[in-house]
Formats: sequence, structure tokens, C-alpha cells
Amino acid sequence: MKKLMLAAGLSAALLMPSLSQAATYQIDTQGAHAFIQFKIQHLGYSWLLGRFNTFDGQFEYDAKAPEKSAIEVTIETASLDSNHAERDKHLKGSDFLNVSKFPQSTFKSTGFKSTGAGEGILSGDFTLHGVTKAISFPVTMIGEGKDPWGGYRAGFEGKTTLKLSDYGIDYNLGPASTTVEIGLFIEGVRQ
Repeated sequence: MKKLMLAAGLSAALLMPSLSQAATYQIDTQGAHAFIQFKIQHLGYSWLLGRFNTFDGQFEYDAKAPEKSAIEVTIETASLDSNHAERDKHLKGSDFLNVSKFPQSTFKSTGFKSTGAGEGILSGDFTLHGVTKAISFPVTMIGEGKDPWGGYRAGFEGKTTLKLSDYGIDYNLGPASTTVEIGLFIEGVRQ
């Protein structure tokens, strides 16, 4: 009897770490439940808003161990959409993103520090226009739970502001337009 209890206890102890491992979530771009948006001042008079229509990625998340969270995202830069074809052509050209030379932008996290329930600071390497920089920004959990199709989902949002010249983009739109705000709004389906 003691051997059976010892074996059961040992089995439970061995299984426990796998139960607390972070789950993998595929970002739901197929259902259009994820968005990468940008916002930049136009000549200091108004805001220009846009998004990237094509991107993919996944993230790891465990509510019991948020410090183990991680994310990887790849953005197809030619999918930029500011709702104006001529402006998009300019933004995709050599003055800005130069999408023919730099077709992808990526973010790969290197760490996460919890700052409270459902909140934290995500750090990682962001590559844009062929330049990779370490960045950190706040993220907030929107929610998690079962979906109507038998799956399980989790959603987050994060925003950061980037200085364009840090990424080799020096086109002069005026002093108010030297930075761009990037917003990542994702919903992932647990795999």
C-alpha cells in the first residue's frame, strides 16, 4: 500500500510541472480578431491612422506564472493600409518602410514582468526597416475563457511609441511627426 501511495505521489509530482506550463495560443488573424495599428501626427495638425492587414504569430501564457509569457509576431510590411492608395504607396516606398527591401517586421519577446493582475511590461526585440532594437512596453489582459466553438481564447493589448529615426526612417514630416504609436490588439486561440 505504501509503495502504491508513493508511486501515485511521485506520478502526481512529475505531472504537476506540465500542468503549470504556459499554454500556446495562435493569434486569430483568420477570424480578424487581432489588429496591429499605427498612429502618427500629420504635420502636427491631425492624426494619421492605419493598420497592417497581414501578420501572424503566437504567444505563450499561463495565468499562474505570467513571468513565463512570451510572444512572437511577424508583420508583412506591404500590407500597410491607411485607407488611401496614394499615401500607402508613399509609405511603402523608400522614404518610409521600403517594403521591397524590408518585407517583414518582427517582434520577439525576451521577458515579461508582471505589474499587477492582468498587467505587465513586455520586453523584446523589434525589427523594422532592417534595424533591430530592444523595446519594452505595457500590456494589459482583456480577458480569457471558452469560446462558442469549443476552444479557449485569451486577449491582450499593448502600445508603444517608436522614434522613426531609430529605425533609419528619416523622412521629414515636421517635428511633430518623428514618432509613431504602435498598438497591438490580439486574441489567441489555445492550441
